[in-house]
Amino acid sequence: MDKFWLKSYPEGIPAEIDPARYGSLVELLDESFQKYADRNACVCMDKALTYREVDHLSTEVGAWLQSIGLQKGARVALMMPNVLQYPIAIAAVLRAGYVIVNVNPLYKPRELEHQLTDSGAEAIIILENFASTLEKVIASTQVKHVIVATMGDLFGGLKGGIVNFVVRHVKKMVPAYSLPQAVPFKEVLRQAAGMTLQRPTLGHQDLAFLQYTGGTTGTAKGAMLTHRNIIANVLQNEAWISPVLNTLPKDKQLIFVCALPLYHIFALTTCGMLGTHLGVMNLLIPNPRDIPGFIKELMKYKVHFLPAVNTLYNGLLNNPDFAKVDFSELKLCNGGGMAVQKVVNDKWREVTGCAICEGYGLSETSPTATANPPTTNEFTGTIGLPVSSTELKIIDSDENEVAHGSAGEIAIRGPQVMAGYWNNPVETAQSMTADGFFKTGDIGVMDERGFTKIVDRKKDMILVSGFNVYPSEIEGVVAAHPGVLECACIGVPDEHTGEAVKLFVVRRDPALTEAELMAYCKEQFTGYKKPKSIEFRTELPKSNVGKILRRELRDEIKTS
Repeated sequence: MDKFWLKSYPEGIPAEIDPARYGSLVELLDESFQKYADRNACVCMDKALTYREVDHLSTEVGAWLQSIGLQKGARVALMMPNVLQYPIAIAAVLRAGYVIVNVNPLYKPRELEHQLTDSGAEAIIILENFASTLEKVIASTQVKHVIVATMGDLFGGLKGGIVNFVVRHVKKMVPAYSLPQAVPFKEVLRQAAGMTLQRPTLGHQDLAFLQYTGGTTGTAKGAMLTHRNIIANVLQNEAWISPVLNTLPKDKQLIFVCALPLYHIFALTTCGMLGTHLGVMNLLIPNPRDIPGFIKELMKYKVHFLPAVNTLYNGLLNNPDFAKVDFSELKLCNGGGMAVQKVVNDKWREVTGCAICEGYGLSETSPTATANPPTTNEFTGTIGLPVSSTELKIIDSDENEVAHGSAGEIAIRGPQVMAGYWNNPVETAQSMTADGFFKTGDIGVMDERGFTKIVDRKKDMILVSGFNVYPSEIEGVVAAHPGVLECACIGVPDEHTGEAVKLFVVRRDPALTEAELMAYCKEQFTGYKKPKSIEFRTELPKSNVGKILRRELRDEIKTS
């Protein structure tokens, strides 16, 4: 197809990347472990691990996994926040020839059971804080091997003991559990001393990750991401930010802020894999919801790259200590997962001197599919251009491409698009067009330059008297009101119009009234878009990465 958007690329970004540069993700990891051996690979709560240490520890854990009889292609679940064991576990599982199943540690038993059962995971590496959830469901799964990590495992004697004491007994963050078959992470390292990792033959088509979709539109499905998928997206991201990378000294080590959870595809590829490829130091933030604690960590470093979602950027901005952070070396901020709001972008740029570069992707696309040019300092209100080696088109319900400026479903084709949904050929077939494009379920409009604007999720669209109302438009305008901290809107049944707009708001100004906000909306929206009702709340339901969950709000309305 005609990639007319290439004319809008900044100078230096290639039209294509070559995934054949690496035969597998293990080759990519091995290269970085050798090339950057003496650099710090990650730091968490002031404890750093070098690339050499991650290389050594992951080799040992990988060898131990092989010693318990797991065969090539076995699924190994990882259920941890951003702690030092996570990058070790990722490298260990991949190097041993297995498939990683990333699990949100905040999952309830029902959600965990579904993911473990669906994936057929035979082993799990889990932080002790969440072991009680596993205890409730393990008998119903195929999991036979459990490695239990603790926050203090890798901090060394006294500090490690203090950290574990505080976590267990002061903060009481470890509910009682019984998993008789569990082996402590430190015991795995002890047993693995002297073991040899057998290097399996791995290729582009071997699975690397079963990345489960968030389930915000239904039952979570496992996107099958191959070694080629992730290699491609790492190289696509590297190519896209190359205009920024090329302005830095070649020997300068970058610091990436890894606040988004590594079990989410955004952080996994951007911080985990791209970061390793570039030899950066990842600043691991175990709990980004603790904004004061997060800011204290930021104050210790001059960071260069901070990927986040709109709500996290907004949360940081609304803490008075954030302005004290030194952002003199901040070069790039990526926004994804949900729409970046102009009011947040503008304030972020004012405080940090760096605009938020909004991009777009899904678990099924590894994730990056589009991004705004990294050199722009303007808010475009779009998700940017298709990245290198990526094709994008806007289609109607019959899969016909629509004209520029017309709304339709966003469809994507490229080397980063998944191999399909795990054990779900029907869903896989329904998600693809006849010519191999992945149908995202998002509604967008592409302009003549190749920039695409997300209008909304197909299932989030509100139909008022036959007119389409897109929640992201309403939310973006309402969020600009000085008295609003956060907001979300959904469609609710209405006997006269079919559906009506209901708005949920978290106040910034406690004095903000419904009448005042209604008057503001009346000025901003045509009649059918204006909210019919407003409900003030202290908080809104959010996903593991801070994305506001409209579905939960809709479910509340249905059951009330």
